[in-house]
Amino acid sequence: MTADDLARNRDNFCYRHPDRQSFVLCQRCLRTICPECQTPAAVGVICPECLRDQQKAASPAQLKAERRWSRPRAMSAADSRPIVTYAIIGITVFVYLLTLIPGVGPAIQDSLKFFAPWLYPGLTGHFEPWRLFTAALVHGGFVHVALNMLALWMIGRSLEPLLGRWRFLTLYVLSALGGSVAVALLSFLTPVVGASGAIFGLFGALLVIGRHIGANISGIAIVLGINLVIGFIPGFNVSWQAHVGGLVVGLVVGFIFTRTRSARQRGLQIALLVAVAAVLIGLLFVPALVPALVLP
Repeated sequence: MTADDLARNRDNFCYRHPDRQSFVLCQRCLRTICPECQTPAAVGVICPECLRDQQKAASPAQLKAERRWSRPRAMSAADSRPIVTYAIIGITVFVYLLTLIPGVGPAIQDSLKFFAPWLYPGLTGHFEPWRLFTAALVHGGFVHVALNMLALWMIGRSLEPLLGRWRFLTLYVLSALGGSVAVALLSFLTPVVGASGAIFGLFGALLVIGRHIGANISGIAIVLGINLVIGFIPGFNVSWQAHVGGLVVGLVVGFIFTRTRSARQRGLQIALLVAVAAVLIGLLFVPALVPALVLP
C-alpha cells in the first residue's frame, strides 16, 4: 500500500477532525481518533462520545468516587506515577543490602532497629529517637523485606495517586511511628525491625477510603484479617503489636483524609495530622512516667 492509498482512505483520519491523519482507534467504537480526541482508558483510549456514554452508565458509587476524589486539574502520566512508593522501596532495599555487608552490616542494623528502652535516658542512659522511624528500613531477612516491599508496591501504586505524594508519605511515616509506639507500650523489651507497621497503616487507610467511596472492600478486609491473625500465632516471630499500632493509625489517618478532602479544609487536615503525631509522641511518655506498666 502506497502513501497515496493511505491518504485516500478516510478510515485513516480522525472521525471528528477529517483533516488529521491518525492510526489510533477508540477501544470501544473502533473509530479513528486523533491525539486531541483521545482519553486514556483502562485499556487503550476512547473517543469523546464513548466517554460520555461511559459516564452516563456509571454507577452511583463510581460517580460519588469521581466527585470526591477527582483532582481539580488533569494529572499527567508523570504526576500519577507512585514516585514516593518507588523511593521508599528503593531506600529500604538499599538499607537491606547494606546490612548484608560483612563486618559492618550487623552494626548498621543494630543502629537502626527499634528497641524501646533506648528512647529513655532516665532508664538506660540512651536517647535514640530516630529508631522510631528507621526500624521500618531494616529487615530480618530476604523473605521479610521481599514480602513487605511487595505489599507496599501493590498498595502504593493505587493509593499514592489517589491521595497524592505528600499525603501518602505522611500516612506511611505516621503508621510506622504508630507501630513503634505500640511496641513501646505493649512489648517494651522486644527489639523490632521491619516495615510491617507502616504496611498495615496503608491497609487500614485503604480500607477506610474504599468504604467511603463505595468500593468493594471485602477482598482488602480478608487479606488484612489473615495477616493480622498470623501475628498472634506462636512461632511466626512477628510483632503483632506493630501491626495493630500501624493499623489503628492508618484507620485514623484514612478517616481524616476522607473527611477533609476539599481545598478549603486543608488547614484542618494538617492540624488533625499534627494532632495524631502529637498523641503518638505523648504516649511515649507513659513508660517513663509509669515504668511499672511496661517493665517486668
